[in-house]
Order: sequence, then structure tokens, then C-alpha cells
Amino acid sequence: MLLVDPIKTLSQFALPFLITLVGLGSQDTSWSLIALPAMVAGAVGIGVLPWLTTRYRITDTQLQVRRGLVQKTTLTAPLDRIRSVDLEASLLRRVLSLTKVEIGTGVDDSRISLDALSVEQGDELRRYLLARRDAGPGSLRDGHSATSSVQVETVAARPPQPADGPSELATIDWAWLRFAPFSLSRLVIVAGAAGVLAQFGENLPFLNSESVGDAWEWVLDQAIALVLGVVAVAALVGWVLISVGGYVIQWWNLRLTREAGNLRLTAGLFTTRSTSVEEKRVRGVQLVEPALLRLVGGAELRALATGVGSGGVTKLLPPSPLEVNRRVGHDVLEASGPLEAALTQHGAAARRRCHARAQWSTAVAAVFATAATIGLDLPWWVPLSVAAVVCAVAVAAGEAAYRQLGHALLPGHLVTASGILLLTRTALERDGIIGWVIRQSLFQRRAGLATLVATTAAGAERVVIRDLDYGRAVALADAATPDVLTPFIA
Repeated sequence: MLLVDPIKTLSQFALPFLITLVGLGSQDTSWSLIALPAMVAGAVGIGVLPWLTTRYRITDTQLQVRRGLVQKTTLTAPLDRIRSVDLEASLLRRVLSLTKVEIGTGVDDSRISLDALSVEQGDELRRYLLARRDAGPGSLRDGHSATSSVQVETVAARPPQPADGPSELATIDWAWLRFAPFSLSRLVIVAGAAGVLAQFGENLPFLNSESVGDAWEWVLDQAIALVLGVVAVAALVGWVLISVGGYVIQWWNLRLTREAGNLRLTAGLFTTRSTSVEEKRVRGVQLVEPALLRLVGGAELRALATGVGSGGVTKLLPPSPLEVNRRVGHDVLEASGPLEAALTQHGAAARRRCHARAQWSTAVAAVFATAATIGLDLPWWVPLSVAAVVCAVAVAAGEAAYRQLGHALLPGHLVTASGILLLTRTALERDGIIGWVIRQSLFQRRAGLATLVATTAAGAERVVIRDLDYGRAVALADAATPDVLTPFIA
């Protein structure tokens, strides 16, 4: 840690350091010689301080973490409130055999962080806390770890470990790489690179106005179709390299296992991450099929849990075959059928609502096309053609939205599906439903429809069933959670 924290601090302050040095150096170069060592020494001091001032201990009922020099802070978490213990190791930490431990208690997205422990101690602490969470009070013993980078005081006995080893639910299959180019999540990297190039590119000698103008004149002198073809092929090759490379870096050595009442996901090439989700906190799964992935038979799987992950959602599988996602989803739910059950459609009134919503785009396109025709003195058929094309696309989109809209009530789960470009099927445990909301807009009331919302503590805290007949919505809610609505039904 005497190496990790200073390097991390220096990387965070690298840009301010550079700006300061350039500013001072422009006035007097001697200032740079004085400021550079002072800044490095300050960063090292700030980086070393957490190692000197952080201690933690485990009592029979609590985890306590104390940190701070002038202003001391003590974090206390009851062991029975610990929901997740995740491990993360960057490349530098892995070289030094260290890992970062992040402990979640189910309160928002906050984590108790211990950075960093030895790999052995971090894994032991993870197993200990997850097992101790459900263990009864035991005898106490005093102890101290001299090998940890964070000073440690332990005052609890280790609970008995389960005899059964972890069972494997999924591992990485490199044949799944074929799905990487069809997932657009890596576009963030491309957009970030484009933003940096747009901000600083004008300072590069080959991106000045003269060079760009010369390049454009050269393009005009060539065969435009050939140039555009070469650019398209280059862009495609670049995208394949970026998407496949990002896929490998993020999902290297993926393993999803079930152990001691937890789902554990480990993956990562340079930075390895180990995420544990308590199974009894998992209230459902979500099968997501983006349009491009759906074309090649791919999907992604997420778990809906309380108090863990990002907003209660934990990604379990990368873009991979739909059949694999369904199998693993059923293993997680310990049920067969929710992710492939036939859905009940919502009827003719819901279909009309889907088409009506889709036609808003036609109205907007017609208004803009008419304004452009008047302003630019275009032929009268231009707005009509635009409106006709957009209307045809909207009809197809509305029909697709209706065909994907549906629900099913199974013995243990409520299943819903919706979406056009992003088809999402959610299987929520009926035991995880804690309430119902029935909403009706003005247009829904006229059509006798309603939006039924199942509230839950997991995931986004709600599962929405849109445009369901009002009577069927009430009956569905009553059937899914017997006796909850009975006193309110006339």
C-alpha cells in the first residue's frame, strides 16, 4: 500500500500538476525545479496517510472501520446487515498480491471500502463475513494480522464453513466473442475518444485547417465511392477491434458460481472483480435483448436484488447466446420456464394505444417537413413524402411494440415483457412484490386500460405492465398476491 496509494494519488493529481508546472515554468524555470519535488512529496504523503490511519475489527455482531487523523470517522455495520462483499484488484494490486474489499450493507449504493488487503486475507474476510452474516453468536478471541496492508484487529471466532464446495453456473466461452460487435456498450469509448480529439485535435499539426482542406481536395479528386468504401471498411474493422478487445478485458476468466447461499461473479483481465450477491436477496432476473444482439440470437442477463449492484441490478452474463442466458437465468431463479413462458397479450385496445404512440413521430416529422418546405420553397410533395415514409415506419414500430407487450402469472413468478429496440423480459418473484400501483391517464381511462406497477425492493423498485385492461389489471394483482387487495375490491 505504500506504493499503491501514492501512485493512485499521483495519477489523480497528474493534470493539475502539469498545468501548475507549465504555468510556473512560463514565468520562471526555477519554480518548476522547486514545485515538482514538493508536489510529488505531497502526493506521497496523502497516499500514505490512509495506510497509517485505517483500522478495522470484527466483533461478535459488528464490523467497525476507523479512519482519519485530525477528523476521525468510525463506520459500524451489523454483520446481519451485510449484503455483499466484493473484491477488486487492479493490475498494480495484482502484481503486489493485494486486493480491495468493498462491503455493501444494502443502504443505497454506498460501500465500506478496505483498500487494500492481501489476496489471501481479502478472500478469507469475504468468506468469513458472508458466513458470519447468518451465524449465531460465538466465542470471542483476540488477534492481530501483521501481514495486512491495513492494520487489523479481529475479535471474533470463525463460523463453521459449509462442507459443499461452489457449484458452477457459467464460465466464459470464447465462441461468444462473435456477439461483441453487436453490443453497442463500447460506443462510450469511441465517443470519449472523439470528444478528446475534438477538444485537443486543433493543436495537432496534422489536424489544422490547411491539412484538412488539402485532404478534402484529395478526396474530391479520387473516386468518391472507393474512398467511402475504404472508410467504411476501416471503421468496421476498428469497431470490431474495439468491441472484441473491450469484451476480452472485461469478461476474461468469467466464472459465475453458487456458494454458501451466494451468487459469485468473477471476471476481468487487467482489473479482476469478484462480486457476491446473497441469493435470498435476489428477487428476479431480467433478460435483455438489444435489437442488434437479437438479430444474431444473443442476449444479456441481469439479476434484480435488494441493496446490491448498481441500482439493485447486477449483470450476470456478457452478450452471449439466448439459450445460455435462459438456462443460467432459470438456475438463478431455481425455476423452469419464466424466461420462455408464453405471454398473454393485452388485446385490441392496447394495440391501438401502441400504434397511436408510434404515430406521434409522424406528426412531428410532418410539422418540420412543412416548415422546411415553406422556408426553403420546396415542392409540395416533399412534406407528403416525408410524412408517408415516417408513417409507414411508425406503423411497423407500433405493431412490433404490441407484439412484444405481454405478461404471464406463473406459480412463483410474475413475468412481463416490453420494448422495441430493447426487448426486456423480467421475471419477478411473487414473494418479492410488496405493493401495487394502478395508474390511468386520460386516454387510458377512455380506452378502459391501465398501467399496473408491481413495487418491490429489488432492481428499479418497480415492474411495469402497460396498457392492460383495467379489470384484468386488478384481477392480476389480486391473483399474484392473494389477500393483499381483497379488502379494497368491490
